[in-house]
Amino acid sequence: MRILASDCGSTTTKIILIEEIEGHYRLAARGEAPTTVEAPVEDVTQGVRNAILELEELTGIPFLEDGKLIKPASGERGADCYVSTSSAGGGLQMTVGGVVREISGESASRAALGAGAIVMDVVATNDGRLPHERIERLRELRPDMILLSGGMDGGTISHVAEIAELIAASDPKPRLGVGKLPVIFAGNRDAQPQVKEILDKKVDLEITENLRPSDKTENLQPARGKIQALFLEHVMAHAPGYKNLMSWTDLPIMPTPAAVGLMMQRVAQSHNINILGVDIGGATTDVFSVFHEIFNRSVSANLGMSYSISNVFLEAGLQNILRWVPFDLDVRQLRNRIKNKMIRPTTIPQELPDLILEQAVCREALRLSLIQHKLLAVGLKGIQKERTIADAFLQTDAEESLVNMKELDMIIGSGGVLSHAPRRAQAAMMMIDAFLPEGVTALTVDSIFMMPQLGVLSQAYPQAAEEVFERDCLVWLGTVLAPVGETKPGKKLAKISIGDREEVELVYGELKVVPLEGKTRVRIQPVHGIDAGKGRGESFETEIQGGTVGFILDGRGRPFKHPSDPKTRIEKLNEWNQALSVYPHG
Repeated sequence: MRILASDCGSTTTKIILIEEIEGHYRLAARGEAPTTVEAPVEDVTQGVRNAILELEELTGIPFLEDGKLIKPASGERGADCYVSTSSAGGGLQMTVGGVVREISGESASRAALGAGAIVMDVVATNDGRLPHERIERLRELRPDMILLSGGMDGGTISHVAEIAELIAASDPKPRLGVGKLPVIFAGNRDAQPQVKEILDKKVDLEITENLRPSDKTENLQPARGKIQALFLEHVMAHAPGYKNLMSWTDLPIMPTPAAVGLMMQRVAQSHNINILGVDIGGATTDVFSVFHEIFNRSVSANLGMSYSISNVFLEAGLQNILRWVPFDLDVRQLRNRIKNKMIRPTTIPQELPDLILEQAVCREALRLSLIQHKLLAVGLKGIQKERTIADAFLQTDAEESLVNMKELDMIIGSGGVLSHAPRRAQAAMMMIDAFLPEGVTALTVDSIFMMPQLGVLSQAYPQAAEEVFERDCLVWLGTVLAPVGETKPGKKLAKISIGDREEVELVYGELKVVPLEGKTRVRIQPVHGIDAGKGRGESFETEIQGGTVGFILDGRGRPFKHPSDPKTRIEKLNEWNQALSVYPHG
């Protein structure tokens, strides 16, 4: 059994070969080539062919004949299955609309983001804009499609019709300029006839189930399925060369972020765990989460490590970046290095100070992206909730984020700055410092960013996708223990018994690592007032996974506070980095 799976990215097309060996699926080889969706080639299949040619050189297996894929496999030639994802040409770009921005507008955003889209704008009756401003905005954006929601079933019709009238008045054109713009209506079913009458002649209208059929339910899957079907039919079919590529694939081409999200959900479901995943790129950072089987995705379109690095500097601020730099750095020098990275996005750090600075910026990009994600990953708004006296005293937010770091079981990092960090300890430290996990959390990275290919593959061959994910995709960095609470520096936080080997004492303010590979049972005994994951002062046993870094004991406290004095801060940063051998000396 030979499977080919590609991901046509905006700049690079990656393809992997998976083979079944003695009943198990393993990654056999990987090839890549520049994506060819733009001029002068304007045929995405050429980039795929070039990546396959690299596979042929590496494996000696012929996959192409007269420029076409050999399928099914015959002896030592060809492949049995070929699947692909794509974010080439800017990926899937959408505008969404709703009656109330904070209710149906947010549900529409969640539906679009979960389907792999970048949400360009949210149009709503309460978005603070005048009708002509909304119409002008819809004309300017030229999205790939629009998702319109609003109104509970049996509820308001007039406000939904108002948004439909705005879309009709704007006479929107699709980004690729071919055919009518697809518009999906996923609102009040009683408003369907009126919406159809307003929009049917202006756009390519599709009607599906209501995203918010009642105030207590959210039904995102029908809209997400419709988005992905229209992405294939209206976006991929008109993009240069995709019609040929679609004739090769055994499954519909899926937007890259949607495939990553699908893989995250499968892993969370199969292991019954809560997951936080991040893909940090040059221009954007995607954050995925699965908490209690609820999936959310957010896109921070202005937070990245090359094209958007100046935006990270602007949003985070000078002091927040400098707090991660363990040496004195001139502000002008810092600005120059960041601007150089922005105008030369493909460069990589040549000296240790450049690497340290880049990883400091990464921490802030991840931190800010998680903040944005938490604002999106909330319970349903518009629901009347009963509040107890305890809630009143605690001022508990009825729309508290679903992302609870104490309930988090695993972090998966991907993107060049994490997956290709010179030392795995650097990737571990960046994720710990940025996300500040609490209690016991496993740390992993995607070795060569093959999660998109595995996500789409999981629809047809779930066993192959999961086995390759576990054996070849995921790199286990280890597990971090981060007790919640504060005490005096040097005071004991917890005693940890690791298997039957040793006992380790963790004190406040220190960071240490215990080399550990494989799975081991540990017993954690926090002192009174300190929460190691099961409540203040509560001892417990659990099984942890070691890795290339090991068992990391983070005694810096939660909430985590940087020393205010610059000299002390630099001393502590160097002490923490040395504890994990993050940067080489000399």
